[in-house]
Amino acid sequence: MSKHAADSHDLIRVHGARVNNLKDISVELPKRRLTVFTGVSGSGKSSLVFSTIAAESQRLINETYSTFVQGFMPTLARPDVDVLDGITTAIIVDQERMGANPHSTVGTATDANAMLRILFSRLGTPHIGSPQAFSFNVASISGAGAVTIEKGGRQIKERRSFSITGGMCPRCEGRGKVNDIDLTALFDENKSLNEGAITIPGYSMEGWYGRIFRGSGFFDPDKPIKKYTKKQFNDLVYKEPTKIKVEGINLTYSGLVPAIQKSFLSKDVDAMQPHIRAFVERAVTFQTCPDCDGTRLSEEARSSKIDGISIADACAMQISDLAAWVGKLSEPSVAPLLDALKHTLDSFVEIGLGYLSLDRPSGTLSGGEAQRTKMIRHLGSSLTDVTYVFDEPTIGLHPHDIRRMNDLLLQLRDKGNTVLVVEHKPEAIAIADHVVDLGPRAGTEGGEIVFEGTVDGLRKSKTLTGRHLDDRASLKPSVREPSGFLEVRGASTHNLQDVDVDIPLGVLVVVTGVAGSGKSSLIHGSVSGGEGVVTVDQTGIRGSRRSNPATYTGLLEPIRKAFAKANGVKPALFSANSEGACPNCNGAGVVYMDLGIMAGTATPCEVCEGKRFNADVLEYTFGGRDISEVLGMPVSEALEFFASGDAALPAAHKILTHLSDVGLGYLTLGQPLTTLSGGERQRIKLATHMAEQGGVYVLDEPTAGLHLADVEQLLGLLDRLVDAGKSVIVIEHHQAVMAHADWIIDLGPGAGHDGGRIVFEGTPAQLVKARKKTLTGKHLAEYVG
Repeated sequence: MSKHAADSHDLIRVHGARVNNLKDISVELPKRRLTVFTGVSGSGKSSLVFSTIAAESQRLINETYSTFVQGFMPTLARPDVDVLDGITTAIIVDQERMGANPHSTVGTATDANAMLRILFSRLGTPHIGSPQAFSFNVASISGAGAVTIEKGGRQIKERRSFSITGGMCPRCEGRGKVNDIDLTALFDENKSLNEGAITIPGYSMEGWYGRIFRGSGFFDPDKPIKKYTKKQFNDLVYKEPTKIKVEGINLTYSGLVPAIQKSFLSKDVDAMQPHIRAFVERAVTFQTCPDCDGTRLSEEARSSKIDGISIADACAMQISDLAAWVGKLSEPSVAPLLDALKHTLDSFVEIGLGYLSLDRPSGTLSGGEAQRTKMIRHLGSSLTDVTYVFDEPTIGLHPHDIRRMNDLLLQLRDKGNTVLVVEHKPEAIAIADHVVDLGPRAGTEGGEIVFEGTVDGLRKSKTLTGRHLDDRASLKPSVREPSGFLEVRGASTHNLQDVDVDIPLGVLVVVTGVAGSGKSSLIHGSVSGGEGVVTVDQTGIRGSRRSNPATYTGLLEPIRKAFAKANGVKPALFSANSEGACPNCNGAGVVYMDLGIMAGTATPCEVCEGKRFNADVLEYTFGGRDISEVLGMPVSEALEFFASGDAALPAAHKILTHLSDVGLGYLTLGQPLTTLSGGERQRIKLATHMAEQGGVYVLDEPTAGLHLADVEQLLGLLDRLVDAGKSVIVIEHHQAVMAHADWIIDLGPGAGHDGGRIVFEGTPAQLVKARKKTLTGKHLAEYVG
């Protein structure tokens, strides 16, 4: 029987891909199979999978909408590739942290809350209203008045009233926290406005704010604030937004407190720029709302119960317990709803997130937890023949949980989907049907396909991944002696159960345990924020295409000053974001053409040829190189350049040494941050923090996004920090890091309320000996063989 023509499309074909550092590569991927992409961080995996295959799939789907609808969607440019054939609809499940909106929780980010609200509106007693009466994002409002309507050519006035019952707590507006603003942090009452009394970042009297305050006429800008009348003071501090006219221009005047609440307090504190965050932490105190006790819900919404449980109680339960409670409810009228809710909650437990609660703010989830929460939406999906694209789904997972994740990926594949996974962990690479290894190295030395085939074929190949796939770290023959101890007493953040522990100082301490066992709660809750503690957490670097490694690490500052001093001009000329920018492209290096509804195009600027600087600026040199040549250097070359001779610059050399130490020698100084991979961003952050003066370093999963070959380099870096007299505390799941530790603190035994206790303290060798007692011990023993 001859094959049907429709069955011949079994491959995704990519020919001539040149996105970022890809060197004109071609690859054929089997459909309805699990393909894993490997290679060192920065070798081009994400460029191939996300920026080429997934991006083109999304662009083609967007083009199926009418031009009117496309006008409201982000326009995506076509990736730089000759042929992309056989692609299917791509669903991307990435590690981007969830939006840290104060109103967003695990329940609202998935569909669990919506289903619970319907459930309580049907079965809750007393009955208080529709599902929105249980939503903390809907406020209760009511009103009445006369409306004019036309009937039979005559205008008649009728009385109308309306009311909406929402579940929002009126005191905290559904945030669960109330804030008090310390007025002394907003202004200096001994000065007048013109003397610069206002101390809020960005509120200078030179710009628009000055015009608004002077032109408002509510108070005298030359009078010290402490001499204001009660009304003037009220207008300055508390006045609600009011329309005013200044010099013929319509503007809005707003008092300081409403302005701060709108601009700063509606955002998540962790997502702010450092100087604004410092101001908010100084000026604002947050405490649990006394009216709703942090549940975000009005008293009425909390009064309606099913079997003695209110919706606030249900959201506060650990999800695994909530799933058991929902399983016991039986009510034929809402049977389909109960089934759907039970399925969603069981998916949380299956994926290893049963320890969360639905009221957990979504901004507090780690990258791995956020990615797994997004997966829940797809597990129950009836779609087949789509392409699922995962970005390191095992991040933040204990070896015990990686098996669960593997089962889920295989489940998606077995439903008839194509699954593409970017991954570094050998346990996850092992389940692949097909492997594509990129390399040979990173950055400009990468971007080629060095191996394609099966996992066994990869093992036998001589590529960097193949050689390191079966690497097993051995336990150290001897461990360092601590120089002292950091005492933690009665730690009870989140799920910790009154934990007492002595953390050794002057050595490498690794804190382990399954996801949700309380590692981060213990370390971030009791150690971070202390005197002399430098913390490198997992929050992503935020950067526009104008920021690069040189601007982020502060390296550009000494370089600009050196150029300015050598040439007798001002430093601002050597910034492409300031006076030195090419006038044609404003220092972007490319010119953007907006083509309306079609994808815009970016072409290299013809005036500066992509160098981003004004031609006059490029005539100034330092050590024989102009500023654009310096920004075009890889870190390794710049390290030599600034080391000695005419261009010796100790301040720059020190920062470059840190970048080289964390394995980023191949990055160019001017490469936009937006083009860096997750692993590269984490290490740039680590390099920046290494320059800080601290005695204790806390690192949260520093191996995230690191290739097996780079883990060795990281261990060398940790050793150098300890040998320099620092104390290093690492929260980590990677067995190679555990084996390298001087001391291990293992939390567990499970996650959520089954965790939060210390199940082991001692050396790695002792943990392997006690392998029958803890999950971590069992997996570490298997690893070191």
